[in-house]
Amino acid sequence: MAKLDEGEKPRRFYKAAASAPAAGGFAVLLDGRGAKTPAGARLILPTAALGDLVAAEWEAQEERIDTHAMGATRLAFTAIDRVAAARAAVAGEVASYAGSDLLCYRAEEPAALAERETAAWGPWLAWAQDRLGFALAASVGIAPIRQAPEALARAQALAAEMDDFALSGLAYAAALYGSAVLAFAVAAGALDAADAFELSRLDEAFQEERWGVDAEAAARTEVMRGQARMLGDWFAALS
Repeated sequence: MAKLDEGEKPRRFYKAAASAPAAGGFAVLLDGRGAKTPAGARLILPTAALGDLVAAEWEAQEERIDTHAMGATRLAFTAIDRVAAARAAVAGEVASYAGSDLLCYRAEEPAALAERETAAWGPWLAWAQDRLGFALAASVGIAPIRQAPEALARAQALAAEMDDFALSGLAYAAALYGSAVLAFAVAAGALDAADAFELSRLDEAFQEERWGVDAEAAARTEVMRGQARMLGDWFAALS
């Protein structure tokens, strides 16, 4: 989606944003009035810390509201407006990422990259098997791997057990990393969200070491790093 021009961003229409206890959790208040999602639902967060995180994004806006800079707010909108009504489908999305998990595909060459991937990714596949109860097969190359149906069913069941806000973060993380395993590890607090992002881009980092950094690609990477940091804040605020 193209970024909106400055003139298309709505003006800040409130003086102060804060979070306060409300029925069902903690509400984001704009000048004392409850904020709402795009679908018109009340913006209610399940923990005080998450309410504060979202309210801080609203408070940080200047003359115009840049929703692209409000990652936690947008994720809260997703949890309330979409995930609450489509939990099975979202859990299925997470299982789909497990079925094509980045950690399962090792480079054929160069050997140094393949060794780096095996050393960095193997322990997290083992963690998923030991701690989560699903085993994913790994291979060399890009040929599709047919993962065991019971492993994917287990991943989907684990996702479905989460509440709307944790499930929203999990699905966002799986898409960002290209890995359900890394997403589950971050959600469980076993792996830092920013470290998970670096694990997900081992190939890109290796190529940058060999050939240098492309400015446009670097800018995209920084945006994604920011998204990973937001995810870390999101799960920390949920716990």
